[in-house]
Amino acid sequence: MHQTIPRRDEHLLRILTFFVLWIAAAFFAATSLHAQPPAKDRLEESVDKALVFLANMQEKDGAWGAFSEKNIAITGLAVMAFLSAGHVPGEGPHGDAVEKGIRWILSRQQPNGMLAMEGSGGISMYHHGICTMVLAESVGMCDAKLSKEIRPKLVKAAEVILKAQRTQPGIYQGGWRYQPEQQDADLSVTGWQMLALRAAKNVGCDVPVERMEMAVGFLKNCRDVQSGGFTYFPGGRITKACTGTAILGFELVGKKLHHAPESLQAGSYLLKHPLAWNDEHFFYSSYYVSQALFQLGNNYWTLHRGNMHKILFAHQQTNGSWLANEGYGPVYATSLAVLTLTVEYRYLPIYQRDEGPAPKK
Repeated sequence: MHQTIPRRDEHLLRILTFFVLWIAAAFFAATSLHAQPPAKDRLEESVDKALVFLANMQEKDGAWGAFSEKNIAITGLAVMAFLSAGHVPGEGPHGDAVEKGIRWILSRQQPNGMLAMEGSGGISMYHHGICTMVLAESVGMCDAKLSKEIRPKLVKAAEVILKAQRTQPGIYQGGWRYQPEQQDADLSVTGWQMLALRAAKNVGCDVPVERMEMAVGFLKNCRDVQSGGFTYFPGGRITKACTGTAILGFELVGKKLHHAPESLQAGSYLLKHPLAWNDEHFFYSSYYVSQALFQLGNNYWTLHRGNMHKILFAHQQTNGSWLANEGYGPVYATSLAVLTLTVEYRYLPIYQRDEGPAPKK
């Protein structure tokens, strides 16, 4: 004989059942949500898409190029783009691409130590400076075998840079130019050699202090005292790229010049003349300006970061690339864009900065 549940108790039972089910549903929803990886922010998404594009553009032998021509400097920039986002040789989803790129660069070193291809268009020191920096930045990220292959080639490459530096007294003293044997100098080529030497010194290569001080002297010869900006040649036209390059040179050569007056005035110049999409050599400028203002930190970086992100996010293509107005193709532009966006990741040793207190702008 069935026992009838009183109406009042039946109503209470329904309420309790609903409450238990509600608690269970909430628990499983929270657990499921927690199990999902956190959503990527716009910066990560942009960088990841760009790296997929670069990986797809790599040649089978490990090279990248400008349109259809393999190019050692662009290969170097592409390798650095992966390194700057935390992808090391031989590990992870892009590990093979990074290692193949490094090995291709190593295979192109000439007997005299020069890292430049035949027919480099008369700008061999650009190629050499970029690729020397790549080897110096990557030597500590490789396994022991590859690191052992890189180090002697890096030593030879650093020696080429020191030999090519202008040491004769005059306005060009301390600088570098397109070709090792030229007697003048420009700030753009000089910047790459200074970065390469600093990176090489960081991993134990012999780089005399007086050579870096001499290079700083050349930077000062390119300074426009009134505006605080820096010029391509001594007495030439001020450019944003050169101003960023000079700041970076001052910040990276030693603590004596950390946040030097010349750097802070140049940083103010860059904030007064922010990057714009239609700038001449936009990607080249964004790379150096971003590194420079990141080194200065505080509001120098904060004010620049928002503007730089806005421009790059707005102009990224659906396939992850950027199209350059500089004539070197999408791999060049995309590599520099990634290097610009990943400054704050700090995976590249050259991206580290002194975290001591700095004056606010």
